[in-house]
Amino acid sequence: MQSYQLFINISQFIKIKIGKLGFFTFPRGIYVYTGSAKKNIDSRIERHLSRHKNFHWHIDYLLANDKSKIIKVTKSKVSECDLNAEVKGKIIVKGFGSTDCKENCGSHLKYIGDY
Repeated sequence: MQSYQLFINISQFIKIKIGKLGFFTFPRGIYVYTGSAKKNIDSRIERHLSRHKNFHWHIDYLLANDKSKIIKVTKSKVSECDLNAEVKGKIIVKGFGSTDCKENCGSHLKYIGDY
């Protein structure tokens, strides 16, 4: 399994619904989303970069907003939860991208600050 991180810029304050988690307010700034893929990580990343898709994961809701943009993508052999633990940031949405998390990460999306 490979892990990846999406660095996302949210250009202004937004309030959006994240699937069954509900409505949340996202301050402007940079966020890091950590995910993984059992196979074909490049296809997973390409899917995230696409604006037109069916919503399946929490990240799909955030990336569909026109105020959000992926500004950088990194890939890693480090496990998803270990990679996520390296990111020092604020959890905006508890459970975001981590419903199947075995390490109690709290969220796989972290706000790392305004720019």
